[in-house]
Amino acid sequence: MSINTAKVEGRRKLKFASYEELLADVDRLTSGPVTTLGNWSPGQAFRHLAIAYNGSIDGFTMTFPLPLRLMGKLFRKKLLSTPMPAGFKLPASGAKAMVPPPTPTEEGAAELRAAIARLEREPRRAKHPVFGTITEEEWDKVHLTHASLHLSFLVPQ
Repeated sequence: MSINTAKVEGRRKLKFASYEELLADVDRLTSGPVTTLGNWSPGQAFRHLAIAYNGSIDGFTMTFPLPLRLMGKLFRKKLLSTPMPAGFKLPASGAKAMVPPPTPTEEGAAELRAAIARLEREPRRAKHPVFGTITEEEWDKVHLTHASLHLSFLVPQ
């Protein structure tokens, strides 16, 4: 049975300001036991982020409904400066591409580390599936906010 992540209590309050902060948290999460409050294991959360990070360079195959894309363009600045809400359901095309299968923690963490290294060395960015063309700095904000959301469901013991 799936957990309604919009209603989960006990999540960590995270706001990563850099990839270094994010990687330090990944190190904490891979160094000992973790309580998972959401639907994904640590490995799945790490792999999901890696898929998104690589997609920001290579492009995405998924599309979002037109009303969501229009809202994204209209409210881009606000949406880029606020936390991502829990409980968002990807459209079927997005879920197929972005929802990871069961993934060992270390494997997912290695993929995330490699994706972050790639972001730091490759300046090219694809269009965002909701916001369209955004800058590298805006992509970094999206990625760090996205990581803050998913890793908030993982509580180190």
